[in-house]
Amino acid sequence: MRQRSFSSVIAFGLVLAAAAALAGEPASLAQTRAAPQPDVPPASVAGGKTAAHFMLTSPDFSDGGALRRTEANTRCGGRNISPALEWRNPPDGTQSYILLMHDPDAPGAEGFWHWIAYDIPASATSLPANAGDVHKKLMPAGTVQARSDFGNEGYGGPCPPPGKAHRYFFRLYAMPVTRLNVPADATATIISSYANATALGKAQLMGLYGR
Repeated sequence: MRQRSFSSVIAFGLVLAAAAALAGEPASLAQTRAAPQPDVPPASVAGGKTAAHFMLTSPDFSDGGALRRTEANTRCGGRNISPALEWRNPPDGTQSYILLMHDPDAPGAEGFWHWIAYDIPASATSLPANAGDVHKKLMPAGTVQARSDFGNEGYGGPCPPPGKAHRYFFRLYAMPVTRLNVPADATATIISSYANATALGKAQLMGLYGR
């Protein structure tokens, strides 16, 4: 069982460390990276790409559309195949990406984390279907897949209780560093806090799944 209070303390510490690291930069850049309101893109920069241009799509489902049964967890009759993802127009200065998949409708205050991948190289522009299977080795070289709330590394597909469909948010963060300075066993809460504090921009895609 996760020790949420301990994780929260570490997460807060990482946020403070990220803010301190930015303290020596120009105010405008620090405000962009700190992203106190991550859903609001930073102001446009003439001649460059900003968070407003950053987009995440999938050939397997549309934003707000239904995820396929094959993408559901094997515990719920699926095949646990992560959907293919594609992105374009990352903000200038992007050095790597963080990918998080989260179900805010799951029971519990923190929802449920289904997929955590970081240190995705800046040269990547897509992930093939089933890249979340760590045994297939379909992720770009150097990518780290952390443990989901299922307790396994890699993708854990939807498995909501019967009833209303749940929302599954795929969020891709453009990071200003090539590698994250986080512990090897860092939780999704820690990584999410770090991403929201320091990302240059965020692209989002949401799929629905119900039983």
